[in-house]
Amino acid sequence: MTEAFLEHVNFTVSDPAKTAQHLHDWFGWHIRWQGPSIYDGVTYHVGGSKSYVALYSPGTPNKGSESSYQTRGGMNHIAVVVDDLDATEQKIKESGYQTGNHADYEPGRRFYFRDENNIEFEVVSYT
Repeated sequence: MTEAFLEHVNFTVSDPAKTAQHLHDWFGWHIRWQGPSIYDGVTYHVGGSKSYVALYSPGTPNKGSESSYQTRGGMNHIAVVVDDLDATEQKIKESGYQTGNHADYEPGRRFYFRDENNIEFEVVSYT
């Protein structure tokens, strides 16, 4: 039997094209598909050959104010594994985002940041 793997996660964002560009710049991901979607929205699928992040916008998304850590079923963060943690952090900082919560414990080093959609990313390296 083949091991199961996560194919994608889907986030509502204010500007899927802008977020897709950031994911390309930071992680080297590419747009696998883009097109119209539910509620007269648009979706971009951005990732690699086996998995991706779906970026959806209904046109005028509500501004979320609740804490995902306090909401049942809330998405708390997405973790991305990279080879060069320092170079990736530099790219993110150059895009105008602040990083924090740096940690170095087995099995790897990591840091966190939030994008303009309030999505929290954990960036980790096992090298």
